[in-house]
Amino acid sequence: MAAADPGHPWQGVTFAATWGSRDVLDVRLVRPDLVAEISADCSIDQGGVWRHPLRFRRLRLDVGVEDVPRFGKESDAAVG
Repeated sequence: MAAADPGHPWQGVTFAATWGSRDVLDVRLVRPDLVAEISADCSIDQGGVWRHPLRFRRLRLDVGVEDVPRFGKESDAAVG
């Protein structure tokens, strides 16, 4: 894995260790080389925190990184 290029969309974002935790994870942003399919729930609590974790489903070797819209650029979910 190679380090992320400047301007990574998650640069400066902090991630909690678990829901409700004040522990912040040490994160190293990397350049995306693979596409992964995930399962996500969009529930947010009153404090604006995501209520459920993402779940890894599978690698999508049939999809290239360039085929996936950048996070927040399109409102429709990628389906396939």
